[in-house]
Amino acid sequence: MGRPDELTSWHDDWSGLRVLVLGLGVTGFSVADTLAELGARVLVAARQPDEDRARILPVIGVDLLALDDELAVPPDLDALDPQLVVVSPGYPPEHALITWARDRGTPVWGDVELAWRLRDKVAPAAEWILITGTNGKTTTTQLTATMLLDDGRRVAPCGNIGVPVLDAIRDPAGFDVLVVELSSFQLHWMPVSGPGAVHPLASACLNLADDHYDWHGSAAAYAAAKAKVYANTRVACVYNLGDEATMRMVEEAEVAEGCRAIGFGAAVPTPSNVGVVDEFIVDRAFLDDRQRSALELASLDDVMTAGLATPHGLANVLAAAALARAAGAEPRAVRDALRHFTVDAHRTQLVLTEGEIAWVDDSKATNPHAAASALSAYRSVVWIVGGLLKGVDVAPLVQSHRDRLRAVIVIGSDRAAVRAAFERHAPELPLFEVEQEQTDGVMPAAVRLAAGVAHAGDTVLLAPAAASMDQFADYADRGNRFAAAVRQHVKGESDDYRPTPAPRGD
Repeated sequence: MGRPDELTSWHDDWSGLRVLVLGLGVTGFSVADTLAELGARVLVAARQPDEDRARILPVIGVDLLALDDELAVPPDLDALDPQLVVVSPGYPPEHALITWARDRGTPVWGDVELAWRLRDKVAPAAEWILITGTNGKTTTTQLTATMLLDDGRRVAPCGNIGVPVLDAIRDPAGFDVLVVELSSFQLHWMPVSGPGAVHPLASACLNLADDHYDWHGSAAAYAAAKAKVYANTRVACVYNLGDEATMRMVEEAEVAEGCRAIGFGAAVPTPSNVGVVDEFIVDRAFLDDRQRSALELASLDDVMTAGLATPHGLANVLAAAALARAAGAEPRAVRDALRHFTVDAHRTQLVLTEGEIAWVDDSKATNPHAAASALSAYRSVVWIVGGLLKGVDVAPLVQSHRDRLRAVIVIGSDRAAVRAAFERHAPELPLFEVEQEQTDGVMPAAVRLAAGVAHAGDTVLLAPAAASMDQFADYADRGNRFAAAVRQHVKGESDDYRPTPAPRGD
């Protein structure tokens, strides 16, 4: 066995390699399971490890170290003397164990780098398509995979979408293409050069907006992480014509010779772009006579059938079409995919309509950019907002969309910051706070408040612009609880309830 940097294939000798894995979530477990299969000596370190996964670790020959203090390095680690540390995406760079590893010269990899090195378990190795962005990653990943599936490819959506990329590369059936959704955390740990650098067939950054500044430390660091998605791309770097930041990323990326920049946008496309002409999505990028003609890919009716007839939904469709076409998908595959695609739960999902009031779950709007997309889709909104803001200012969002708001219901631990934004930019707007601390009470209270102020023609929109972990397990839990509270309220609660606005300035 050589040094970790020399291990670049599933078929190399990984046996006996001493590895510390940080985290026992879905990703951390996939890392430990993979390395155990390769014969490495693995220790997982995690704080409050998942009980079910912890019970499985001894079965696969992996040790577990429960961390009591995130800021201290347990003495047990010196006994392991790890040759490699593999970090789960959520661990920040300044974490004590990562600092310890770097100080002693131990390589630190992410799960994506490990998966790229091991991608040849099943031959031939799959091509990779990488997708990131502040918003729309999951929908675009699913769309791209569906388009390629309809083109007859064996394809797996994986990565940040929920299926670890290490599980995908180990599937014994093998795939032609992996469509890999990447968070900014995963991209931070992904090298752009050396044996662990990914060389994707195509890549896309869908958009860039304020998010995760608490983790990355600054807007520049967050943008730099996102920009890594384009490094070493071989066929097409797909970018958003309406987002100059993504264009700059492509311009500055080190890519393979012959790689093309392909823009997408909801306007008539120029050559080398994908866009909209009249009622059709068209391709002026992947055809020989792109200077004078275009290929029809799908109609806007197809987009509506897929439940994506919003500005951000259409953008996701255009990006996915460009990526699928970069991989050689036929035009009909784009159309066919849209005709049977269904949007993921908690993304502008209609819960029900009652008394001409629509109740919409967009719990997946975990940052202001995503919430802005949801707000833009409706004319008159009672907005349920709040949670963990992750260091992001919601004031610009309030200022931009105040004219379409009837009232606002504020939830979550960062209510003071949300309230302050409304006091500055929409002081006349009725504002109500949910002061419930118990998870079970948050959404019933929010729904009752919203029902008390909503009028016929309004949309009550859960688009929190914030993370969920202050009061809920995750955004899905938040959305499910909202939907359950809506159904319970519509089926039986009194209609004469009228809330009182929260006091200002306290």
